[in-house]
Order: sequence, then structure tokens, then C-alpha cells
Amino acid sequence: MLIAVPALAAPQKPVLDAAEAERPAYLETLKALVSIESGSRDSEGLATIAALIAERLKALGGEVELVASADASRSPGKTVLARFKGTGTRKVLLLAHMDTVYSKGMLAQQPFRIEGDKAYGLGIADDKHGVALILHTVALLNKIAARDYGTLTVLINGDEEIGSSGSRALITRTAADQDAVFSCEGSTVGQDALRLATSGIASVQLKVTGRASHAGSSPEQGRNALYELAHQILQMRDLSKPELGLKLNWTIASAGSVSNAIPAEAKAQADVRALRMADFDLIEAAVKERIGNKLIPDTVVEATLTRGRPPLAPTEAAKALGAHAKRVFGEIDRQLTVTERATGGGTDAAYAALEAKGPVIEGFGLRGFGAHSNQNEYVALDSIVPRLYLLARMITDVSRGQAK
Repeated sequence: MLIAVPALAAPQKPVLDAAEAERPAYLETLKALVSIESGSRDSEGLATIAALIAERLKALGGEVELVASADASRSPGKTVLARFKGTGTRKVLLLAHMDTVYSKGMLAQQPFRIEGDKAYGLGIADDKHGVALILHTVALLNKIAARDYGTLTVLINGDEEIGSSGSRALITRTAADQDAVFSCEGSTVGQDALRLATSGIASVQLKVTGRASHAGSSPEQGRNALYELAHQILQMRDLSKPELGLKLNWTIASAGSVSNAIPAEAKAQADVRALRMADFDLIEAAVKERIGNKLIPDTVVEATLTRGRPPLAPTEAAKALGAHAKRVFGEIDRQLTVTERATGGGTDAAYAALEAKGPVIEGFGLRGFGAHSNQNEYVALDSIVPRLYLLARMITDVSRGQAK
């Protein structure tokens, strides 16, 4: 539900003025980031964009390091980790990711462009606008000499779109002693929102082993793994419980190698989303029970559930900080929704929350549309200044102990 928040206080003019002044430079940075292709397995592109981000953070006064992936065979990109030392004691962590879902070469067909109140480009809504937001929030804080934090840490990884296997441990470890973690994924274009909850992600791998035979002359001698796979998928199509945030959807399948042979092997994979870790156990148990009911005798059916990102659950501290964010946004006559129930998406904020002592909030980025789409991905330009204002204020208010 969208909650209207009255302007409880006038906006802090130095912060708002600095946010407005930062807008042109923000757009130039956004163009530079979008103009670098950085698919999750594009080692060259990831190295290029990481170097650009590291250079910008160093120029802003950060102590910067490039941290090698813990899983380089799957996640070749390094993580940019920067720390800014302030005059206070509180610790704040900012998260974003530089990788995209797009294949190399697609940039030529869809370069960065601005049309009306929208900026378009591959990866612009997920999550290059978030990277730019962090860079220019730090620049904004520098310009108004707001260094009340003890440390302001920036972590930008290059494997979020493929599960963050190479950076997840670093995210969890870095977040452990933070007083607040602000993750800069975006909102949908229809509303300004922050998220206190995200879904956990897992997958089910289903494998059927049958027996090959000639499809024309002796099909009866085979054991059709494809038939058995279809049976298994159909009998597990009712395992979702959307009212509980539990979703299982079969998304990938393959079988056979030639058209004139009964397939001896078939495989499928399902995407699983949940709000509680315990729900993964329930799904796993249900799948293991169902595969015992077979259609084709003498076939072997195996199922494995692989857990990925954990869910992010709302805490009382996060709810209180979210309420403060509403008040801050109200200062500039903006309405903010703070959601406490996940809608299906998973993010690195959940890894940050695993051991974090302070609240973790997702969604500080711009409003956008078309993430993971190769058509018309964009961000709304009128959300640049409000989001710069919000993030800068949240950092300073936490640092000063004014976020209640």
C-alpha cells in the first residue's frame, strides 16, 4: 500500500542543492558505465568497468582495493571495495553490482541514450544506475563536508547476476560490523520504494535415466526418459504456494540427442523462491516424495535442490530505519513505500544480512523499467535528485545518531 507522508520538516537545503548540482555529472557517469559491456562472465569488460569505478572512488578519497573472486572459474570479475574514513564512529555500507545479464556485442544495437524523461541502455536499470548513485552520493557528501561517519564502505561486485558465488562471503564478512547497510538496486517505475525483504532463491535439478532403443523398429525395448521427465514435471506443478511466497517453476528441460532414438536421459531445472529458509526444506522433501511415483518402470529418477541466496527478512531495526526514510522523503514532498514482504526477487542484501549487526535495506536506487530485457531498459530521470538526497541523508542521519 502506498502511504502518503506529510512533509514533517523542510528539506535540508545544502543537501538538496548539492543533489541538484550533482545531476549533470551523474548522467555523464551513467553514460560511461552503460557504455562498457560487463556481462557476468565477460572478464575483459568486468576488468574495464571495475578499473573505472576504482579510479573514481580513489579520486573521491577512498582507500580502494580490487578483491579477486573466490570462485574465479565461474565468476571472473573482481569486487571493488573502498573505505572512506570520517570523523565519527558509525559504520555504513553501500552495495551495488556492475555486472549485467547481456551478451557481448549487444551494446552496438542499444547504446546509452536520453529520450524525454528517460535514460536508456543495457544494464542501466540493473544496476548501473546504482553504481552511479553511490559514486555521486559520496561526491555529494564530500562537497558539503558531511563526514560524520566512522567509515563509509562501498562494495560493488561483478557476479550478482549469476548468484554472487565469488563475492558472497566478502559481502557477508564486510557487512558483519556495519551499523547500517544500504543496497542500491532500484524501484519499479511506478512507485518509489524501499524493501526490507527479498526472496530466497534455490533450484531443483531433475535427472531421469532410461534406456535407449530404435524409435522406429523397437521403441518398446527402450525406457523413454523424456516421457518420465514430462510425467515428473507435471506431477510437481502444484508445489507452489504463492500465498506464502513459495514458488517452484520449471524453466529448463532437455532430452535425447537424435530424433530416431528413444532418449535414455532427460534433465530439467526449476527455479524456486521462498521467504523462509525452512520452506526450502519443505520443497526438497516434497520433491523427493513425488519422484517415487514413476510412469515408466525401470527408469531412475534423481532430484537435487541447490540453495542459493537466502531470504532477507525484515527486522525491527530495519522497520524503524525504513520509517525514518519515509520522513526524509516527505521533506521533499515525495511518497515512499517501504515493503516488508518479498515479491520474488533476490539480491545481495540477503548475504549482507546473514551476520549484520545493523539493519539492511534494499532499493535505494532509481525508479526503472525493463531489467533483464533487451528492449527499452530505462531509468526515470526525475528520480535522480530525490534518490541522491535520500541516500545522502540516510548516511548522515545514521552517522549522527539521528535516524530513529
